[in-house]
Amino acid sequence: MIDDGPLLFARYAFKPNALGFCGGDDDRALFSYTTTATIDPGLLQLERQFEGAFPYLQLIAHANGITDPFDRRVVEAYWVGNGLLDRVDMGLLYDSLHERFRAKTTKPTWAWLASKVPAGARPHHSFHVFEIYPRAGMMKSGAVDHVFETMEQCRIRWGRVTSVQGPELVVDVQPLKLEAGKLVLGAPGEETIRRWVDGKGFVDDVLPGEWVSIHWGWACDRLTSSQKQRLERYTRWHLELCNQTL
Repeated sequence: MIDDGPLLFARYAFKPNALGFCGGDDDRALFSYTTTATIDPGLLQLERQFEGAFPYLQLIAHANGITDPFDRRVVEAYWVGNGLLDRVDMGLLYDSLHERFRAKTTKPTWAWLASKVPAGARPHHSFHVFEIYPRAGMMKSGAVDHVFETMEQCRIRWGRVTSVQGPELVVDVQPLKLEAGKLVLGAPGEETIRRWVDGKGFVDDVLPGEWVSIHWGWACDRLTSSQKQRLERYTRWHLELCNQTL
């Protein structure tokens, strides 16, 4: 069987790519590859252009003795979370972050960021969203509301589908909130997200009651209860880590 890790990666990478935030400039091709379940060198070339995510895949794969950074286990570890993250050596993570981000930060900011490694950081997307993005010169605006909204939309969220309405889904989602100077997840509330572009998407036959993952208002994939628990676990872990120095 062909490993479908590249397709899983594309599910999560499509929307920020379409918005122009990361990756190359051919989001239509990325979408087409995903909806037709096609894997070829062209797809891999597109995905290697994601300068934020791809090095994390390389790191996770290397630390776990996996040759292919697009192995499904590796891709799932980065976007959703699994046991591969806990086997990434602290030194390897530090070296990777130093190589990629030291030059983009001031000395005090780097010391602040580097302290997250011995504190328990994992190469999960939530770590990148809560820690790297705000501190490594990757924002167009330094406004607090801009940073907060980016954290909310860029993190991979989990939502339970309550209604299917053509190209949209109504889901119950826990919003990110700032309370008493700390980031917390609030009580679930209804939100409408997109699932189709021109009648096509990644969760076409999803039903009410199922869990989906969400990235920038887009339904990426179904989540099993185990995946949802792992996604929530790593998200909450990195929220707590972020709050230590917020």
